[in-house]
Amino acid sequence: MLSLKQKLDSIYLKYNKKEYVDPDPLLFLYDYPERKNREIAGFIAACLAYGRVEMIMKVVDQVLKKLNPSPFDYLMNRTKKDIANDFKGFKYRFAKDIHLVNLLWRIREVINNFSSLENCFYEKWSPDDETIINGLTFLCEQLSDNRDIGHLLANPRKKSACKRSHLFLRWMIRKDQVDPGGWEKASPSQLIVPLDTHMYKTGIILKFTKRKSQDIKTALEITKGFKKILPGDPVKYDFCLTRFGIRKEMSMDYLEKRIIE
Repeated sequence: MLSLKQKLDSIYLKYNKKEYVDPDPLLFLYDYPERKNREIAGFIAACLAYGRVEMIMKVVDQVLKKLNPSPFDYLMNRTKKDIANDFKGFKYRFAKDIHLVNLLWRIREVINNFSSLENCFYEKWSPDDETIINGLTFLCEQLSDNRDIGHLLANPRKKSACKRSHLFLRWMIRKDQVDPGGWEKASPSQLIVPLDTHMYKTGIILKFTKRKSQDIKTALEITKGFKKILPGDPVKYDFCLTRFGIRKEMSMDYLEKRIIE
């Protein structure tokens, strides 16, 4: 009888491939070989990653097209008025143009102050930390800085699972066939699962949590469950497992059968 790790590894080997990325905002990161551009594009894509996936792909494409070919050069060479003109009338669900413009301007200011989003994150991160929470909290505080950015960025100090922020960190810290990486100092062992509906259902199936709330405590419980299987990379299976809730031809029922058989 296969162990749980063997079953998860089998799913990983089959589905952790670029051919299964679309539709996923991660797809946009492959357009940016330079880390300075990838971290900006990835952060913007993650901030907009809420709602129906078809709409997420459309709005991320819409925003990044204005920043191309180099999001870094765009931010460094535009005034705030320029950015406001470029995104005048922007609206996506809860986000309005003022929220996006303020976020883009804060990304620019953080880069001016720390040289990169990565360096800002490392300002409060330590290799001895159990998780990336300290670095993430500092990065989010610097990016919000009491500006009106609406729902584009969750506060790690509150109960939110901060799914989009943890998704961004997975993209930037892990590196395999799917996750492009780029931030090399932080360890994948410190990552927390990006808790969405699909990963929550998976956590229930795996009996890693019984909690009803999809908050940071639940995310940490599910991460702890994966750490028992793979201490050095608890988020390794995130992409392949969530395909079963995202791609139309793959179902959570099928995933449950594969895990509990």
